[in-house]
Amino acid sequence: MRIGFFSTKPYDKTSFIHANAALMHELIFFEAALSEQTCALACDVDAVCVFVNDQIDAHLLRCLAGRGVKVVALRCAGFNNVDLAAARALGIAVVRVPAYSPYAVAEHALALILTLNRHTHRAYNRVREGNFALNGLLGFDLHGKTVGIIGTGRIGAVFAHIMQGFGCTLIAYDQIPNSTCLQSGVRYVDQDTVLRESDVISLHCPLTPQTQHMIDASKIALMKPGVMLINTGRGALIDTSAVIDGLKVGHVGALGLDVYEQEEALFFEDHSNEIIQDDVLERLLTFPNVLITAHQGFFTREALAAIAETTLLNLSQIERHKACPNAL
Repeated sequence: MRIGFFSTKPYDKTSFIHANAALMHELIFFEAALSEQTCALACDVDAVCVFVNDQIDAHLLRCLAGRGVKVVALRCAGFNNVDLAAARALGIAVVRVPAYSPYAVAEHALALILTLNRHTHRAYNRVREGNFALNGLLGFDLHGKTVGIIGTGRIGAVFAHIMQGFGCTLIAYDQIPNSTCLQSGVRYVDQDTVLRESDVISLHCPLTPQTQHMIDASKIALMKPGVMLINTGRGALIDTSAVIDGLKVGHVGALGLDVYEQEEALFFEDHSNEIIQDDVLERLLTFPNVLITAHQGFFTREALAAIAETTLLNLSQIERHKACPNAL
């Protein structure tokens, strides 16, 4: 199969070339994101492979169909960026990578928690400047704290297991409780109870119309004063303006984000020589108790290898007219 890869970086190219050694697909890599303007690059390809911030709407799908594209392969778990109904109407198959390394994202959530709690990012900069004072770096023991998990799929379950190792009390909300979590002692409650009782709240659910802005002003008001809120799921799970208001009055004690509502225009690119035009993001960055990483939770060697292998296997199954379990 001839595959056009969009929004590719050097690490994508390396992992896919390695995974393709035995499959012998024809891989063509483009740094540009897939859009109406770059759709012409998808000439004479059977499939396009896109990433999380490529917006594949109905118009773009019609452009792809007109060029003979038969498959859109998502090299990510989320699929809220694709108009699935339009794809079905046009006869374009859509496949994804539902699981690559749940450990990668769960461990990154932990990294955000530990960094925010013990202020290691600030301590690192202080010591490099010869400042060995401890004022402003006070944290708390995670042991004995209540950690609330919203979404206990593969990633949420791994995160729960990690936090149990710290001696935390775990409560969770999910429409379908995870049997592994239940067996390990995670207590399932309703969403509002998670918000009211947790010292730390971590979001691990997909973005759907039902979950968009699930954390809004009314939900933040339910939380404990000084709560730590972590989001490694999707940016729009949180109403950013509402969480800024919570930070300003001190109700939100710490915020860790690996995703952001308007990240499409910024993340995965170097804007260090530009003036960032996103005033909301710039406001977030003024808070000393906010830590933002640029959607790197998935970014481990193991995860990249799994993403490449699963994506190419998906396409091989489509090419051979076999059932693909990862088709949407």
